[in-house]
Amino acid sequence: MKIKILIILFVGTILSGCMGVSSPGLFGTGVSIALDPRTVGTQIDDSIMQKSITARLLAKDKKYFISVKSKVLDGKIFLTGKVDKPEEKLQITKLAWEIKGARSVRNDIKIKEQFNFKQSAKDLLITSQLRTAIIVNKNIKATNYQIDTYKKKIYVYGIALTSEERDLVISEAKEILDVEDVIASILLLEDLRIQKE
Repeated sequence: MKIKILIILFVGTILSGCMGVSSPGLFGTGVSIALDPRTVGTQIDDSIMQKSITARLLAKDKKYFISVKSKVLDGKIFLTGKVDKPEEKLQITKLAWEIKGARSVRNDIKIKEQFNFKQSAKDLLITSQLRTAIIVNKNIKATNYQIDTYKKKIYVYGIALTSEERDLVISEAKEILDVEDVIASILLLEDLRIQKE
């Protein structure tokens, strides 16, 4: 009985770390464990990889804690954010590929330009509008998606239960005023290595 309780506490502690992996938005952007279509084992693997990337980025340079965001889904690594030089972007890509278990790396990191408050405010508004739209849409599991906007380009990461849901998310993103492009890295549930039974 004691061993069962210890195992439950251990797994609970590890899983509680999964929630803080993605950046919190107005309504939260983390994938809820209860609603997540990945198996607990895959979620734990992704969480370990996520923590490994974060630790390596911090070891490389503390500024990356704020300027670079990463997301791991089913062993696939997605990177966004801003860096000062093209060389840094290449180094971060190499660093991500070195993570044990990495199946692919998508690097959407941009090279920094002079800060533009007006542009940043527009990007924040676009992100908030899309987050609200997918929460209101009952055919979309909003908790399964992470959204970032940079220079009017929306980057959407997540897991869709069906291809129709994926199309709905992309459609909602394209309908937002001022959006120039939608870059969707949405995995289908059927494409995951291991799914919940």
